[in-house]
This record gives sequence, structure tokens and C-alpha cells, in this order.
Amino acid sequence: MSSLIDRLPLRLRWIFARRWGNAFGFFLCAALLGFGYFLQLVKGIEPCPLCILQRLCLFVTGVAFLVAALHHPVRRWAAHLYGGVICALALTGLSIAIRHVWLQHTPESQRPACGPGLEFLFNTFGPLGSLQRILRGSGECGAVDWTFLGYSIPEWTLVWFVILSVYAVFLSFRD
Repeated sequence: MSSLIDRLPLRLRWIFARRWGNAFGFFLCAALLGFGYFLQLVKGIEPCPLCILQRLCLFVTGVAFLVAALHHPVRRWAAHLYGGVICALALTGLSIAIRHVWLQHTPESQRPACGPGLEFLFNTFGPLGSLQRILRGSGECGAVDWTFLGYSIPEWTLVWFVILSVYAVFLSFRD
């Protein structure tokens, strides 16, 4: 694998170095979050509760990439620890995205009814009870408001979480 990377032009190799790669992972997460806020604030597409959880996972994954880039541990076990933590955070987001995609592909007649807002859920059921109800999904989570190349936002988020988790593990094996 390193021979393939060595064949890349010098201006592209930094993406595969651990410190710069982790910084790139952070900026990638920030760009994805920025695009989500663009869709919300400029295009008027309101996020559903599962979208908000995916944003939260993307934010935490980005922060972990940033911490790994700033710390840049010398020891291999610490690099693997960062890679594992980032991968676990991305896989958490991936699991939420999978649930969201499943809800979108469920026939409308079988989808759960639309639920209350997040503020009501947290005030009424507390954090854990709210999380359970959010992960069950609601009718609003099944709506497809925007597509790119035929894929919805949760499907693209799923793809990006896979890429981020694989990239984090890959970087943990780099120098």
C-alpha cells in the first residue's frame, strides 16, 4: 500500500501522513457539517431528529480527528487508540445513518407517526428516554427532501461515515 502512496504526486501525499491526514479528516467533517447547515439555513431543509444525531456524530468525529492531529502521538499504540476511537465514533454515526436510510425505504403506510420536537422529548423523557424514542424514528425521518445523484442526505452521510471510519483506521497505521 505504501508503494501506491509513494507513486502519488508530492502535493497529494500529505493526505496519507498521520498528522496532516487527521487534520484533513477534521476539515472534511467541518465541510460536511457546513454543507448540512447550508441546506438548512439557505435551502430551507429542516433536519429531522435522526439528522441532528448524525450531525452530532459528525461533529464529535471531527473533534476527535482534530485532537489526534494536534496531539500527534509518537507511540504506535496511541495512534491506534485514536484511530479506534475515531472509527467507533464514525461507526456510531453510521449506525444512525443506516437506521435513517431504512426508515426512508420503509413504505409510507408502515412508517411510524411523526413525533414531538426534540425540546419536548428531552424535557419529558430525559436524555436516555429521548434517545430511545429518536432512534425508533418518526414519519418526518422517512421523508426525502433532497437528493444528489439519486441518493438522499442520509445515504450520503452513510457513505461518508464509512469513508471516515476506514480513513481513521488507515491513518493509525501510518507514520
